[in-house]
Amino acid sequence: MTVQQGLRAASLRGLCGGAVHLPGDPAYDMARTPWNLRMSDNYPAAVAYPAFPEEVAEVVRAAAAAGLSVAAQGTGHGAPALEGRLGEAVLLRTSAMDEVRLDPERRTARVGAGVLWGDLSEAAGAHGLAALHPSSPDVGVVGYSIGGGIGWYARLLGLQCNVITAAELVLADGTFVRATADTESDLFWALRGGGTPVGVVCALEFDLFPIDSVVAGFLAWDWTCAEEVLPGWIAWCEDAPEEVTSSFRLLDVPDSESMPTQIRGRRLAMVDGAALGDDARAGDVLAPLRALSPEIDTMARVPAASLVRLHLDPEGPTPAYASSTLVSALPDAAVGAIVEAAGPHSGTRLAMAELRQLGGALSRPDPDGGVLSFMDGAFLALGVGLEPDPAGWEQQREDAARFLAAVEPWATREYLPMLDDRTDTRKAFPPDVHARLSGIRRTVDPQGLFMAPHLSPDPDPDPDPGTAPS
Repeated sequence: MTVQQGLRAASLRGLCGGAVHLPGDPAYDMARTPWNLRMSDNYPAAVAYPAFPEEVAEVVRAAAAAGLSVAAQGTGHGAPALEGRLGEAVLLRTSAMDEVRLDPERRTARVGAGVLWGDLSEAAGAHGLAALHPSSPDVGVVGYSIGGGIGWYARLLGLQCNVITAAELVLADGTFVRATADTESDLFWALRGGGTPVGVVCALEFDLFPIDSVVAGFLAWDWTCAEEVLPGWIAWCEDAPEEVTSSFRLLDVPDSESMPTQIRGRRLAMVDGAALGDDARAGDVLAPLRALSPEIDTMARVPAASLVRLHLDPEGPTPAYASSTLVSALPDAAVGAIVEAAGPHSGTRLAMAELRQLGGALSRPDPDGGVLSFMDGAFLALGVGLEPDPAGWEQQREDAARFLAAVEPWATREYLPMLDDRTDTRKAFPPDVHARLSGIRRTVDPQGLFMAPHLSPDPDPDPDPGTAPS
């Protein structure tokens, strides 16, 4: 940071009741470090911890007056796309906004921007309710929700972004608005799946579902069985009912006490997922997969709240890398290419090469939905690296690229929440959707105050007013 940048950032000192940290302050290094430790070498001009919308507004106004950008961040799972770009930005941490309010009769939740899915799932489960949560308990509710949200009930109930009923946010001029289908309807549309920089979301309200328990777990084989299991799972997916959502993974399980004993330190081919409905129905649905003779079968009825940990994703700060694409199909040629790129003889260093089952409700455009009203693909291909040694990070990126190249002939669109490399947002949305989203962003943030992880080119011939956040 230059002396001039430091002087500008100093104007924020004293805001948020003193919870603003500048370079050189004792708590600065801890404050700037996100969940994803691949971003540990980024040095924002300041880090602010507002606890209320009024404090968010103060930070936003002060940053604008100082000529600094603003990057809002909950947990920092998706931080890598901002790599190297925070030197003239205020990192606005939302973790202090931790309100959780449930209405069991109306089956709704109201959550602050700092709430994590593990906490919300536990609170909802106490009332026999479930949310459309992700596969990790320490992902932030707000970031996941406004980006899309593919959960374990997605094929029946759709995307989390489209069950949002209200959003409260602070705009670039410091004003506070509440967006619903009836008020600030353009903002409401943009916040459901766009993940675009239209403001700092302070709270969301959304629907919950009467799900108390579900049949869930995983089936596992040694990864040398991938050539037999993968085509069997793909064929099963073609006829699987919508009440089932699953994934197939080639998984390098860490030798860690946090992992179940029977899979610790192993390389596996795994199918995990959840089936709504009664036990008999679930048993019938899972029978073709069980006919493939899994070595391990943990599928059983479990509390719905436990599904937030079903995927065995790492918890706590972790150096992670993710890259993904939606694909229209996985024919035989794709199976061979996947196994070659990420299977037993590939030499891959990925922690997982994953294929998430889509279709069902995800494939049908929601007439009342937001930016992401459906998923343009039958599967999501996702490569994830969890290498602690920075010396191996480039190899992980290359291995993820090799895995995604295997399905490139069937690729459709990108899914931004699971993409750590910076990309052009036109690859994620249809042209008319992208144009509308860009127009809303230009209207509410004409100077580009908010930093966007991804490039959001202006569809108009005029220059983009600023590259600002998603």
